[in-house]
Amino acid sequence: MARVFTSKQSKAQGRQRGFTLLEILVVLVILGLLASLVGPQVFKQLEGSKSKTAALQIEELGAALDLYRLEVGSYPSTSEGLNALIEAPSGVSSWNGPYLKKKVIRDDPWGMAYQYKYPGDHGEFDLMSLGADKKEGGEGDDRDVVSWE
Repeated sequence: MARVFTSKQSKAQGRQRGFTLLEILVVLVILGLLASLVGPQVFKQLEGSKSKTAALQIEELGAALDLYRLEVGSYPSTSEGLNALIEAPSGVSSWNGPYLKKKVIRDDPWGMAYQYKYPGDHGEFDLMSLGADKKEGGEGDDRDVVSWE
């Protein structure tokens, strides 16, 4: 059996198929407001996570340096640097590395190389990241991440 629609029924069905321009604009305005409120908080958390990542990587590098010292007898010199954890330095016979599984860890989350010094001013060795501003000192996201704190 075929159905026959009156003109009122077909017009009513046509209106129910989509959204009006006004409804779409209201939704876009609401999404824009939400993005303006939530966006800065998300970026704030992202920077905080980079500092936490740097602290965890410094801990991992410190553990690798300790293992290096146990096997070789001393920490790598400042000139040998953290590369001694990945490749055997010349003149070291008891090197059993690599002591790091990831070569990427040599750079901090901001893309700068970790600074290593042996002997250190604050401990047996000093290991630090300069933070987001890539300068010594700073507060918040720009704060240095160091091994001795």
